[in-house]
Amino acid sequence: MTTDPAMITDSAVTTDNDLPPRLTHLAFHSPLSEARAGRLVERLAATGPRTVLDIGCGWGELLLRILRAAPGAAGVGVDINAEDLARGRAAARELGLDDRVVFAEESARGVTRDPADVVLCLGSSQALSAAEPPLATVEALRALRGLVNSGGRVVLGEGFWQRTPTADELAGMWPGARADEYLSLGGLVDAAIEAGFRPLWVETASEEEWEEFESGYRSDVEEWLATHPDHPSAAETRERVDTQRDSWLRGYRTVLGLAYLTLIPVG
Repeated sequence: MTTDPAMITDSAVTTDNDLPPRLTHLAFHSPLSEARAGRLVERLAATGPRTVLDIGCGWGELLLRILRAAPGAAGVGVDINAEDLARGRAAARELGLDDRVVFAEESARGVTRDPADVVLCLGSSQALSAAEPPLATVEALRALRGLVNSGGRVVLGEGFWQRTPTADELAGMWPGARADEYLSLGGLVDAAIEAGFRPLWVETASEEEWEEFESGYRSDVEEWLATHPDHPSAAETRERVDTQRDSWLRGYRTVLGLAYLTLIPVG
């Protein structure tokens, strides 16, 4: 997403031994169920990709699953979070895929990687544009058009307003939340078409997927707070996590959606 509300808690989570582990209850860094991920992987692998590029890959779970399903493919994951990239490399070694994937710590802004047969960008459009949203989404789609081979596929995971948020809902979200910050689902698909794609699949995360993601995002920290109430970092961590949870429950819950668009380039 252009604004990832859950990212607000990241600064409260470190890798020190006496502090909570990070995101161990999440398979994906987005509201994506196993069932939906399986369908995405099956459709993408069926195209016979030779190359896969994951923008803002995190630990690259979907990237690795595609490589397992498409034995002839090699992949590159790009991200700026060294901890997530290390998790991805460890998973690749465990799966025997480390000779077919590279996890690169670099910015995607102005990325010069060769075009790929499959390009993933799940909740990471902000990595491709410095513009204010929603223009960032439009510019990201243009950048993705230049990163995919003819006949290839792009999977974009992007936020959209399910309805126009009220003033009270905006006040309950992240700082500076605006009613024009996201496109509608129709506007998002229109932007993809204008960028040179046709939408093969238009899917949206369910409420259950959102709840699984939001709860899983905080569960490590919540357990740690319950067992370390007097830790020197507990007060600051508790305040940050409580603030973020409130922004979901009192702000963007059922208002902010996440679309998964599978796109094919025109021409």
